[in-house]
Amino acid sequence: MSDADLDIWDVIVVGAGPAGSTAARVAAEAGARVLLIDRAAFPRYKTCGGGITGRSLRAMPNAARATFEADITEFGLSREGGDRVMLHADEPFLAMVQRERFDQALVDAAAAAGVEFRDATAMRGLEEAPEGIRLRLGGDGSDGVLLARVVVGADGSSGRTSGYVGVEFAGSDLGLEVEVEAIDHEWASTALFDWGKDAGAYAWLFPKHDSLTIGVIQRTGVPDATRAYLELWLRQLGLAGATRLRESGHLTRWRSRTSPLRRGPVLVAGEAAGLLEPWTREGISFALRSGAMAGAAAASAAAAARTGDLAARDLALVGYVAAVERELAPDLVAGAAMLTVLERFPVPLHRFLAHTRRGRRLFVALCRGGARLSALVQHPLTRIAAPVLARRPRRPARARARLDAA
Repeated sequence: MSDADLDIWDVIVVGAGPAGSTAARVAAEAGARVLLIDRAAFPRYKTCGGGITGRSLRAMPNAARATFEADITEFGLSREGGDRVMLHADEPFLAMVQRERFDQALVDAAAAAGVEFRDATAMRGLEEAPEGIRLRLGGDGSDGVLLARVVVGADGSSGRTSGYVGVEFAGSDLGLEVEVEAIDHEWASTALFDWGKDAGAYAWLFPKHDSLTIGVIQRTGVPDATRAYLELWLRQLGLAGATRLRESGHLTRWRSRTSPLRRGPVLVAGEAAGLLEPWTREGISFALRSGAMAGAAAASAAAAARTGDLAARDLALVGYVAAVERELAPDLVAGAAMLTVLERFPVPLHRFLAHTRRGRRLFVALCRGGARLSALVQHPLTRIAAPVLARRPRRPARARARLDAA
């Protein structure tokens, strides 16, 4: 079949997570004809703590709020299982979701805006075409071809679109997670966050409606140590014998400072672009915001392409890159600086956040979205340490993998 026989879409979005569904919805609301595809059958489970910050809250459609399973007013900060300090707020400063329900709600909001959604649809590759971009479907590319004026890639850091654009990553982590049964549990409105022994590692406990999401994350390359870290954290919580509902893992990666965000009429957003904050590894807010930016730019670019004005099309796409660099990149840079400080000075950083009034207020403000991470970087410890330490090579992963045998 030739391209002349194909039905051309204004925008095709690959990947139906928060970035992809948001991009599709925003593009459709702007008047574009949009197709959203995902290789998984929905609803589908996704390894994720499921924490919704204030920035995420402001970037999501109202319908997604119905998926909130817990509101957090108590947050415990600890170091290697000890020295725990509880932060309290009269009003919730975090919400918790299960990603299969949350992501489905975002897909439903996109469909309500006029987006056509096809799940269980795998894309094998992309290639330039006279009309825009050609997408080959199926495991071997034999299940059909799609044609789009603009493509938004939101299929993860290991997805096809990320590879096509040439996204470069500065670091990567392995996150392991277990869902345990919890009925009438004591953590209904309490979350826990623990800085681990290994450089840059942390663990969490996030409550859901009738379960607890418990996980750990640390640099890739030491999977056995990461599994041991998860078991250690479960023992420290007294939950080693709890009924496990499911276990999963996920690779997270964040972009290098100069990594590209587009190639021709293909944009990448969310994890596909490496838009993950390196210190806390928070990605949902960046997915939602970059998705909205990508959707708006894609709709404008597709409208220009329909008239044959490729210069205007490219100007709209360049506008997306500029928006990400202006509005999102500063917090990613700040997150990289904070990760450096955490790796080199974990104890002073924990003491500042947990044991000083300023640190506690700033942490809660970050969760609420009332402060930017750059505000934390202005602390004297960070200002002095980060520029110096950023020039030093990090220790190899194996040197960071030592665990207590508790």
